[in-house]
Amino acid sequence: MACEEKTLEMDMLISPRGKGKGGFLACMFVFVLGTFENIGFVANMVTMVLYFKIVMHFDLSASSNTLTNFMGSVWLLSLLGGFISDTFLNRLQTCLTFGTFEVLGLIMVTIQAYDKSLHPDPCGKSSCVKGGKAAMFYASLCLLAVGSGGVKGSLPALGADQFDRKDQKGEKLLASYFNWYLLSTTIGSMVGVTVVVWVSMNRDWYWGFLIGTVTAVVGFIFLAIGNPFYCFQPLGSSPIVKIAQVIVVAIRNRRLSIPTSPDELYEIDDEDRDPSEEKIPHTSQFRSLDKAAILLEGMTPKPWKACTVTQVEEVKILTRMLPIIGSTIIMNTCMAQLQTFSVHQGYFMDPYICSFKFPTSSIPVIPLFFMSLLIPIYEFLVVPFARKITGHPSGITQLQRVGVGLVLSIISMAVAAMVEVKRRNHAHKNPLQPLSLFWLSFQYGIFGIADMFTIVGLLEFFYKEAPSGMRSLSTSFTFLSLSFGYFLSSIFVDLINSITKKITPSKQGWLHGNNLNDNNLDLFYWFLAILSTLNLAIYLYCASWYKYKEDSTAEFGIKSKTQNGDK
Repeated sequence: MACEEKTLEMDMLISPRGKGKGGFLACMFVFVLGTFENIGFVANMVTMVLYFKIVMHFDLSASSNTLTNFMGSVWLLSLLGGFISDTFLNRLQTCLTFGTFEVLGLIMVTIQAYDKSLHPDPCGKSSCVKGGKAAMFYASLCLLAVGSGGVKGSLPALGADQFDRKDQKGEKLLASYFNWYLLSTTIGSMVGVTVVVWVSMNRDWYWGFLIGTVTAVVGFIFLAIGNPFYCFQPLGSSPIVKIAQVIVVAIRNRRLSIPTSPDELYEIDDEDRDPSEEKIPHTSQFRSLDKAAILLEGMTPKPWKACTVTQVEEVKILTRMLPIIGSTIIMNTCMAQLQTFSVHQGYFMDPYICSFKFPTSSIPVIPLFFMSLLIPIYEFLVVPFARKITGHPSGITQLQRVGVGLVLSIISMAVAAMVEVKRRNHAHKNPLQPLSLFWLSFQYGIFGIADMFTIVGLLEFFYKEAPSGMRSLSTSFTFLSLSFGYFLSSIFVDLINSITKKITPSKQGWLHGNNLNDNNLDLFYWFLAILSTLNLAIYLYCASWYKYKEDSTAEFGIKSKTQNGDK
């Protein structure tokens, strides 16, 4: 009998939504794609800055900005994938459709890297790619950005949909899912920044791109094979239309008085509700939006005449999320700098371990290695211990996790500035004996831990807090923050260069030209560290102000008395 109960419990863990459907059984296919697709994606992310500089003949700033603009576009386009998977196609169909674009982009990049006639000639300018070569170059990047963005906007939510949030066990499994999803992408990233990067740097660029293409195809095939095991959420109406309706009706009713009792606001019965929509209780924040739910006497409820309380609350939730998105942008700007300028730093450092030459672009394996060790430790040791203290399914709240990540990112940028001073001074004193590449491991290791806290915290936060019909779109807000961070990185580089060019005695910007030894990258890192500190203060205020959906947390870091059963 005990054996039967244990077997039943294991079945519920693997597939809590029914025999053979949902649970971690279905998520295994999501994890496979997360691993295989990330092998090429992350390898490209860390090597492309050198590919742009060495093969396509961009200068230092142009190569960094081209990569950050590309990455910003990837994360921004994840919103498109999230929107489509909430409204038009299910999450699996969305992943496979955008996956086709991603594979086509990878094929084009591989062909251009292989065919030397498609490489531009050096010209001494910031960018040398022109004509048909430029058309193919930018077309491949556009396809790659659209495809990768669409996949990343729908894949995390596909896995999260396999757990029933109405069940307490499902809530805990969902928290674990995001940790394991990050681990799967981390494993793929480790393979990418070691094996694929080594092949790119020591064999040829096109071999690295080709490996990324093949692994992506294999990953999408595995995802498609998992179709019989997935639970699919019902598609809802367009989130953008629903948001517009609330805003339009609230403006139209701006002169009306808000009823004293929320029960007087318009709401529909559960049996008349769209299957994709869950009822959301009324909240007191943003009371002006409640005017959209006022139903005048004799008025027939119509979408652009009166909105339900649930529809208004959905817009309130998205509005409450905006400050959280905004206050995590600076951290992602710091990450963009570590993925670009740190690679350039490594280019001027000693890459050898004994007789083995460590590829400069493989330095990101250091934070990934820390993450691969710390995620299981966090899941099996830290979370159960924290649950006993806080009673929270995730151990600590999602916003607390993000806060820890922001603090660590500040420390990482300060360390990066100090390491750069040491590297540059050593290069000037001993130009023939550069500093070891592994000095960069300090800044990368700290930031890797920061990333572990922040990314998982944001993914879980946006998925759990999202209205039921907007979960893919809301989860993509994590990547929207990444997108703005990358775009802001490009703006900061150009802005700092233009300002410092005017005020420095040498009339040279902090980040000018191609020789990093003549630049002041350390000052740029200190600028980001100070900016991150100011941003942390803003984040702490926004996180304490945020009210969790269904009042699951009354204040930042404090569980509500209602949920604890004290009220």
